[in-house]
Amino acid sequence: MRKPLIAGNWKMYKTLPEAQNLAKNIKIESHDLSDADVVICPPFTALAAVQEIIKDSDIALGAQNMYWKNKGAYTGEISPAFLVDLGCKYVIIGHSERRQHFKETDEEINKKIKVALEYGLIPILCVGETINEKERGETENIVERELTNALSGLKYDDIRNIIIAYEPIWAIGTGKTATPKIAEAVHKFIRSFIEKNYKSEVARELRILYGGSIKPDNIRGLMKEPDIDGGLVGGASLKAESFIEIARGACEQ
Repeated sequence: MRKPLIAGNWKMYKTLPEAQNLAKNIKIESHDLSDADVVICPPFTALAAVQEIIKDSDIALGAQNMYWKNKGAYTGEISPAFLVDLGCKYVIIGHSERRQHFKETDEEINKKIKVALEYGLIPILCVGETINEKERGETENIVERELTNALSGLKYDDIRNIIIAYEPIWAIGTGKTATPKIAEAVHKFIRSFIEKNYKSEVARELRILYGGSIKPDNIRGLMKEPDIDGGLVGGASLKAESFIEIARGACEQ
């Protein structure tokens, strides 16, 4: 049985005091959520302060991105070594906004995943299609390409330490959500891809999250599907009440 995971991606929101306040409220409200893994991913500027708040709780810290070098003359970048020092356990890699706005390539994403694993970080690999790709019927082709390139060169044991998030780009920040059946079809495809290219045991263990406009009122329907194991939550993670309600909804299944 795969344990549900709910990860909050705060994106470029929350000043330091705001992040501290949100982390405190999430910590207070999450005391009864032992049936799900809860992860919060603040901006880099708030990682240390948030970790200080949640360090004695079951909430895990995640980062929104990282570079694939541990040090060097890479102005403005954040290394995996820095994230480990700050207490991060997870790191989001290949988010659609990184691909779209910062032109991240599949090759770069593959490098990041490999280095994250070297440092003991758990990558949350994001894959998904645009509205035009969806309307052309290319969803599976896009997801397969992104998975193939991102996981290139990885072994069975590596895959065991990765989480995949299906984030239909057409649903991010738009208020649109894939129906549970549509989301399940892609999640099932992802699991089948892992089974085909690695081992059935690895595919059974793999947690696959849904990441497209998750809200308290749709999480329960999504979690009823057999291949949906949780969510990568954007806007609804910026308020403790909605984020915790989503986590509770995931626990009920």
